[in-house]
Amino acid sequence: MKKIFDAEIISNKKISPEIFKLELNAPELEKISSPGQFVQVKIPSEEFTLRRPFGIASVSGGKLKIFYRLVGRGTKFLSQVKPGEILNLVAPLGNGFNLDAEKKYLLVGGGMGLAPLLSVAEKIPGTKVLIGGKNKSEVDFWIEEFGEKNIGGYLVTTDDGSFGEKGFVTEHLEKYLSSDNFSAVLTCGPEIMMRGVAKIARKNNLPCEVSFERRMACGLGACLSCSIDTANGRKKVCKDGPVFNADEVF
Repeated sequence: MKKIFDAEIISNKKISPEIFKLELNAPELEKISSPGQFVQVKIPSEEFTLRRPFGIASVSGGKLKIFYRLVGRGTKFLSQVKPGEILNLVAPLGNGFNLDAEKKYLLVGGGMGLAPLLSVAEKIPGTKVLIGGKNKSEVDFWIEEFGEKNIGGYLVTTDDGSFGEKGFVTEHLEKYLSSDNFSAVLTCGPEIMMRGVAKIARKNNLPCEVSFERRMACGLGACLSCSIDTANGRKKVCKDGPVFNADEVF
């Protein structure tokens, strides 16, 4: 059940050259949200009409945590808001991952796609994670964030080899899959990465769910700006997703 509500900013910190971590006081979300859902944030200025969508990275202890990258005027303005100020949210939105506490998941994320996967690690202790990024500064804070959860282990890859294994997550996924008896793969990140992850999961007879990242205008399924083609016809990422079965979209 989605709500429109105001949330007080707890902190808004720059954690890498282009990435910020925003924490808000939002106790009402803890009981009604699930991993994989997202929020729509109103930029507090009359200059901006459309809300911005962000995946829920964590919602515990009454605190909502989201991550965002500076990509335009909206996120630049958001980076300047201060603790104590108020942001208006619509949340929770979309459909999250289909989780079973008895199953063993491998999370595979690239860049900002790791945000919704963090909420899975928070929900299901012992989950293992494959963390991918361009370079060391893009993965350092993710290692710290996932390290605060009760995860079962992780592997890090960087495109330039500045930290962890060199290469893309898809180059190391099959080897990591053989390290445990996983029940399913959950992935979020660039579409080309998720397509590769889904292919490897299928090869290993593992179910795979993918979380799509799309530009959204309304976030409620009305404007059709985030529509994608699926095996079952056109669907809206914001309302029918953002999580889909990999076989449906790839």
